[in-house]
Amino acid sequence: MAFNLARSFIPAFAAATALALAACGGNSGAADGRTEFEREGDFARGSVDAPVVFIEYGSTACGGCAAFHAGVYPTLNQYIEDGTVRLVFREMLTGSAELALAGFMLARCAGEERYFDVVDVLFEQQQAIFMAAQRGQARQQFQTIARSAGLSDQEFRACMSDESAVEAINEANQRAAREGINATPSFIINGERVEPNRAPDGSGVVYFAGNTAIEDDQGFVPAQFTGDTFSRIIEYFRSRAEE
Repeated sequence: MAFNLARSFIPAFAAATALALAACGGNSGAADGRTEFEREGDFARGSVDAPVVFIEYGSTACGGCAAFHAGVYPTLNQYIEDGTVRLVFREMLTGSAELALAGFMLARCAGEERYFDVVDVLFEQQQAIFMAAQRGQARQQFQTIARSAGLSDQEFRACMSDESAVEAINEANQRAAREGINATPSFIINGERVEPNRAPDGSGVVYFAGNTAIEDDQGFVPAQFTGDTFSRIIEYFRSRAEE
């Protein structure tokens, strides 16, 4: 791909790239403003009293993350709004590290209150960003998103040269790798890694919580990025939290 991001961004990105090769938060508040599963640097939304803390490791340049966003976020948002789920997002630089880094820098520049709004737009416009990058026009695409988020062109240029943001994003990526997260999207719910594996009865690929296949009255939960699948997962964890 040919990229055409702001010239001031390139030196900062070059420093980050060397670190990002080791793998494929914002701040949610003071310690008493986070759940036991969160840490400084996470971005989060939803009640700190929610019975289900849903941690997502994601990248704005990851096609699977965009599919998860499109298929699951409408349902996830309903659970966030009714107080059942607190969503915690941890940044990784999978896919195109340059595009992911630029996207997260932009989301951070929009401010904590609008961070998730910008991430939503980045996922929704992911294919447009990829196409713009192929034409050498990635910078213009990000600048358009920045303007829609209320950032001036001067603020956008400053955003793309913020080395402290580069360092924070890169550290989040590095920490995820140290913790064994090697793909996006990855999930930890109420402290348990949730990932796909072969069903105990050999019927297909299903989601596991740790070493246990997630099962409800409908059977094992299939490894799919659908609202129904993740509704079942959330209800599974909510029922366990209420025991």
